[in-house]
Amino acid sequence: METSKLMLRVVVAVSAALVLSLTTVSQNNALPAGSVENGKELYLKYSCYACHGYSAQTGNGARLVSTKLNQQGFTNYIRNPRTNGMPTYTAKVVPDQQAADLFAYIKTFKEPPAAKDIPLLNQLLNEK
Repeated sequence: METSKLMLRVVVAVSAALVLSLTTVSQNNALPAGSVENGKELYLKYSCYACHGYSAQTGNGARLVSTKLNQQGFTNYIRNPRTNGMPTYTAKVVPDQQAADLFAYIKTFKEPPAAKDIPLLNQLLNEK
């Protein structure tokens, strides 16, 4: 009977330690929240606009508007880009917080309206 109680206490203690360690690991792996304002400053500082345009939809670089990447995917991509011309931004150059800020700013960009939805453009195109 005493052995059963001791065994139960050991199982409970080990289980509690395991749960606490998993909670700590998940908290350490949580991504930082991004600041749109800081992201805008960083977008200019790192000259992202030179390849992606000021609204992330033009230039020689990939269109960033409506990117399908989540924050972790974006951070992984800037750390190890798979395209020619995209510089590598290590964690030393762009820390995780700055990557989160850049991502937050990029997510504010909206798709441009379709050409058919721009009245002045339609007017000019229809003039002969």
